[in-house]
Amino acid sequence: MIVRISIALFLALAPVNAFANQCPTMMAAIDTALPNASLSEADMAKVKQLRQQGERLHQSGDHTGSEAALGEAKKMLGI
Repeated sequence: MIVRISIALFLALAPVNAFANQCPTMMAAIDTALPNASLSEADMAKVKQLRQQGERLHQSGDHTGSEAALGEAKKMLGI
């Protein structure tokens, strides 16, 4: 019985860990692309805002929201 509960718990939490690990990878990609980006000042400010928002959401545990914000920033950077 304990083994079944442990397996169920592991399977329930596995997707959360996958999202949690993806956010830092996305933030690193944005950080790498920012210095060489050819964006207007307004777009650059928006990308930086989305990057910060993504980090805040990640730290608060909202990995779906974080991924959405970081994905938008990556899209604007063309990565």
